[in-house]
Amino acid sequence: MSFPKPAKPGIYLTLCLTLLFISVVFTPLSVHNWQRFVLIFIAAVSLFLTIACHLKRPEPGLFNTRTRLAFGLVFGFGLLSVINAGKPQWALIELAVLLACCCVVCGIAGQRTANAKSDRLLIAFVVALCCVKTLQFAAGATAAFVGGVDVLDMTLLFEGFSNLRSYGQFQTFTLPLLALPLLYPQVKKSAKAWVFVLLACWWMIAISGGTRGTWMALAAAAVVMLFGGQFGRRWAGWQLTAAASGFALFWLLFSVLPAWLDIKIINSVGDRLTTTLSARDILWQQAWEMIKARPWLGYGPMGFADIPNPIAAHPHQAILQWASEWGVPSALLVCGLAAKGLYSTFTFIRAKAGSDEPVDVLRIGLFASLVAALAQSMVDGIIVMPYSQLWLCLIVGWLIAIHPQREPQTASSPTATWAWLATALCAVLFLGYVVVRDVPHLEENEQQYMHDFGGHFQPRFWLQGVIAAKPQ
Repeated sequence: MSFPKPAKPGIYLTLCLTLLFISVVFTPLSVHNWQRFVLIFIAAVSLFLTIACHLKRPEPGLFNTRTRLAFGLVFGFGLLSVINAGKPQWALIELAVLLACCCVVCGIAGQRTANAKSDRLLIAFVVALCCVKTLQFAAGATAAFVGGVDVLDMTLLFEGFSNLRSYGQFQTFTLPLLALPLLYPQVKKSAKAWVFVLLACWWMIAISGGTRGTWMALAAAAVVMLFGGQFGRRWAGWQLTAAASGFALFWLLFSVLPAWLDIKIINSVGDRLTTTLSARDILWQQAWEMIKARPWLGYGPMGFADIPNPIAAHPHQAILQWASEWGVPSALLVCGLAAKGLYSTFTFIRAKAGSDEPVDVLRIGLFASLVAALAQSMVDGIIVMPYSQLWLCLIVGWLIAIHPQREPQTASSPTATWAWLATALCAVLFLGYVVVRDVPHLEENEQQYMHDFGGHFQPRFWLQGVIAAKPQ
């Protein structure tokens, strides 16, 4: 896998970040299906840049030979699983999504490698995006309190996603990065004070949303970062302080103030919180039965969505999902690659524990964001939702770009490189065909699903993600 160098610094990354911004700020566009379009479009742009720059001048690969081999094995197992799947076309779509995500990772990594100043762009983007979303939340709450309503539905304050849990996933990625300006020595104290206020408000919104997976994910990241040296502990300290401040804000705004104004709060976090698994145990049991029935190649990518259940089209657990759909050997390979990357990054963070260089501080935030996302993927659909997939690609690609190479990276053979580029091109073109094929009929298919199955939509590739046939 080669990486591109930009003709004009920052244009590609600016485009990606702009689309990430639009996809959650403007309500008509902030839905699951639109976010799927954005993922495919960014993958297409990434691949175009990669091919164009490779034609101009081949570059060393992003990964060493062992990692390339592991990726090749995952792809090979994926192809075999597609052939073995009950719905091969949908399985091929899921495999194409994986390749599209690889294109985005390579594009992000290549562009950041060629333009180190992009780090400032990333931090500024996260601060601006969280600020706008906080203002949206505050505007809704203010309108309710000032407008004299008798009842305030908390779910109406969360704009930008088809599902409230997806909002929590978005905050899982951004909370670790939003704390970074508090760690930079170069940032003025007045600016840090404003950033802390924003971080506390962002925590208040995370608490209001009631996504337990987000709370658990940030707690897991904080525990890991306690062992990440001086700046890792400072990052964890700021998160804990901001979380406590956010809880105080939540209590004042949605407990004390409504009682004073005689406003009834419905669908508050207290009403939605439970100590149960929220039916995840049923999903996990289904995935486990699928693993036992077909351990080697699974039921095929997206195969879980081909077995109807009243809860979800994916098991809300990344390892069980991969093992049940792609097979146990593929799941072990993916877990091994993830563990290798995490260990290598954490080892370097420990080695640079006392460094206040901007890139070393940024690495802490990116690593914490990735750890939090992987922790939440154990109880949620981080690897399924298109917007979360984009953030995962962004974090992984940026981490790859700033990770020091401990061994010289040699370019893969021209045949292997062009084989990868041709495969990725086929995947992106196929996804484009799927969009053209399905978009005119999305509403019709959603109505048909409601008629055949009833109940709520279960997102997977599309917002209505169940691919099973009508029950007889």
